[in-house]
Amino acid sequence: MRLIFASVASHGHIYPLIPLALAAKEAGHDVVFATAEEFLAPLRKAGLEVAAAGLPIRAAFGKLHGGTPQDLDPEQLSGTISAVFGEIMPRQAMQDLKPLLDVIRPDLVVHEAGNPGAAVAAWKAGIPGLCHGFGRESTSPVVAMIGDRMRAFAAEQGLDLSGDYPAAAGNRYLDICPPSWQTPEFKAAVDRVELRPVAWNEPGELPSGVRYRKRPLVYLTLGTAMGNALVLRQAIEGLAKLPVDVLVASGPSLTDVDLGEMPGNVRVETWVPQGDLLPHVDLVVHHGGSGTTLGALAAGKVQLCIPQGADQFTNAEALVAAGAGAVLLPGDLNADAVTELARRLLADEAMQAVAHRFRDEIAEMPSPESIVARLPKLAESAR
Repeated sequence: MRLIFASVASHGHIYPLIPLALAAKEAGHDVVFATAEEFLAPLRKAGLEVAAAGLPIRAAFGKLHGGTPQDLDPEQLSGTISAVFGEIMPRQAMQDLKPLLDVIRPDLVVHEAGNPGAAVAAWKAGIPGLCHGFGRESTSPVVAMIGDRMRAFAAEQGLDLSGDYPAAAGNRYLDICPPSWQTPEFKAAVDRVELRPVAWNEPGELPSGVRYRKRPLVYLTLGTAMGNALVLRQAIEGLAKLPVDVLVASGPSLTDVDLGEMPGNVRVETWVPQGDLLPHVDLVVHHGGSGTTLGALAAGKVQLCIPQGADQFTNAEALVAAGAGAVLLPGDLNADAVTELARRLLADEAMQAVAHRFRDEIAEMPSPESIVARLPKLAESAR
């Protein structure tokens, strides 16, 4: 088969698709991964053929108002986000993918849920589509606003996306969220195909001492996109008071000057191979992004979420409701609160048991290799 994978240019959107793309390539299919130029290098390093399509997220915000999300006041933010994800990026992806589809004429376009422009492009070209999720379906008001803009954009192109979940664009949906954690409304409304979430990261060595240690290890990250030095410093200060070792992935936007001098039990790295690291840690403290949340669940780890934006608040809320973690909202975040919550979570056997049940549930979900074997039938049923 000839396959095109198409994603929004973001770690949290691209990385969940890579295991399936690699499995398809390994099975002998011709695979091209299309996303914005800035993410093509890591995809090439993974061994995938690539094509440039779509706008980087920052460029899309700049196209609309000349700045970044951080430049907006709260009254502007929701409307701008909905326009960027519901119209500006989809329109550019659709335009960029059209010549690629005309040349390759793939048998199937696998578009992730944040990239409806790829779904519209495939539909207009008469090519079957398959939607790939990147986490739990969010119920936030901003997501509903994005959905409204998606429907309007698709209708302009002649495609009716009426219904509660327009991101699937009427296609079958590869759902990497464990069934017990997915929203019941989404499961009832969408034609889902379960797919095991498989953590992927660029190859790299684990920091020394991770495998062999005498104290609990706490992993702290705010993801790649959220470089909030104040939040990270508060979390570090709180965790450093405990008899644990703390490994921090600071992300590319923060420097040693931003974070200041570190306590003796804290180690800061710009980047770590997160998928390889998670099985070795005792607690994950993070922003609540879908990739880190699902990765920690797949590793059976208890989590402390300190959400900052996007779908992170609803992920954190659902994690708490499931009994697999706790949350500190921005107004409640301080070093002492981090200390007390982390201390409790490290000792909470009931939460650890819930996290282990999630790990076992995810392990039973169909592997990327098994879904690749079904792709011809999935493509045929989408025609």
